[in-house]
Amino acid sequence: MPQPSLLEPQPSPAETGEPQEATEASSARAADTGSGSEFAPLLRTVREQGLLERRTGWYALGIAANATALAAIVTALFTVGDTWWALLLAVPLAVFSARTAFIGHDAGHAQITRSRRAGRIIGLIHGNLLLGMSAAWWNDKHNRHHANPNHLEKDPDVAPDVLVFAAAHAEGRTGRGGWLTRHQAWLFFPLCLLEGINLKVQGVRDLRRQSPRERAVEAPLLLAHACGYAALLLTVLPPGKALSFALLHQALFGLHLGMAFAPNHKGMEMPDGTGERWGHLRRQVLTSRNIRGGAVTDWFLGGLNYQIEHHLFPNMPRPHLRLARPLVRAHCRSLDLPYAETSFVDSYRQALRHLREVGEPVRAGR
Repeated sequence: MPQPSLLEPQPSPAETGEPQEATEASSARAADTGSGSEFAPLLRTVREQGLLERRTGWYALGIAANATALAAIVTALFTVGDTWWALLLAVPLAVFSARTAFIGHDAGHAQITRSRRAGRIIGLIHGNLLLGMSAAWWNDKHNRHHANPNHLEKDPDVAPDVLVFAAAHAEGRTGRGGWLTRHQAWLFFPLCLLEGINLKVQGVRDLRRQSPRERAVEAPLLLAHACGYAALLLTVLPPGKALSFALLHQALFGLHLGMAFAPNHKGMEMPDGTGERWGHLRRQVLTSRNIRGGAVTDWFLGGLNYQIEHHLFPNMPRPHLRLARPLVRAHCRSLDLPYAETSFVDSYRQALRHLREVGEPVRAGR
């Protein structure tokens, strides 16, 4: 039998984009009303309107524009040379690094191309090579999140760590963990400054989990990024300035990603497996929050402000999410299903309020 390609990822619901409800409509896991799935009529409408069709040209232009912007920043860095003013370029580099991460995210969801191999290559280039983030680690973690968003036992994004997102996880936290939980609302944005570095560290740690064939691709690209990044900065700047530039770049990059991902689920429903088992529609809608805004918001948040639509249709191309929004809202209204949507600022207010409420029992010494 022919061996699979080194670049071929393992199939998963989020990568193939096949909604779980489409295959589970008749199972006990679906919370159906009447005959058939709550999600099926919406899926049919979305397909009929062509919103699941790929936008390869749109993504090609976006990838080219992002690459051009990154090249321009590197060129400017060489032009400015050995001066502290060069650190100002860490700001646009962080912004376009986040754009690079959004492209890798979309590739992992098969939004860009139907070919898993092509999507895998795009993800490796934008994740491992350009950012030093393991695409395999991210896809594995992110797929589990999409399958069970905000689930206390199954979603790795709400697993207790430095921050905790559920009262059940805050109970009994003492010492350093307790201090972090008591103050986590205030610490959230400062901790985001470390996320750029954390993403790299987690990806390197994940190499041990990966199969030898997968690791043979992932590891050299991560190493190439680290060497190329260090060589670029040390060629232009002396060690002290190069380190300062790297720290500022990674801090702003982490903050940008934190601002894009934090408002999406924090403070929303958190199923724990003991209550009613929801179908795909309720599982995704009740745990997600949209952020209102225009073209600037869409650009800055990489389309993740349409979090409900993205979770319902993970392989839907980014430019189609805003088109699906009125269809999803109308469908939820017809089912009397809450559709959470708020402003950019209020989304953070709600997320931080939730973090504070979770830490209240620890602050009270309970």
